[in-house]
Amino acid sequence: QVQLVESGGGLVQAGGSLRLSCAASGSIFSINRMGWYRQAPGKQRELVAGITPGGTTNYAESLKGRFTISRDNAKNTVYLQMSSLKPEDTAVYFCNTLPSLYVWGQGTQVTVSS
Repeated sequence: QVQLVESGGGLVQAGGSLRLSCAASGSIFSINRMGWYRQAPGKQRELVAGITPGGTTNYAESLKGRFTISRDNAKNTVYLQMSSLKPEDTAVYFCNTLPSLYVWGQGTQVTVSS
């Protein structure tokens, strides 16, 4: 059974930083692009960033320069380093393959206060 477990969220002031982690089942991690997604209250889930097994990355245009996605294939873990956080970044953050193929995990809440 595929499992996706996100962690690292929390409450941070505007301008602060957070690093999110996602541990994924090894069976899916090594061969798939992985993505970070987020869902703000009352909004649809959106793609934040993606990364191929080889490390090629892509980002939502509005987030370029503030967010960095990376992966550690040996640990089956994908990371999202977020900096210069804004209140509008407040959301639940999820990881999944890209495109999303598996049941979503619980996500990790990121709250940015002004």
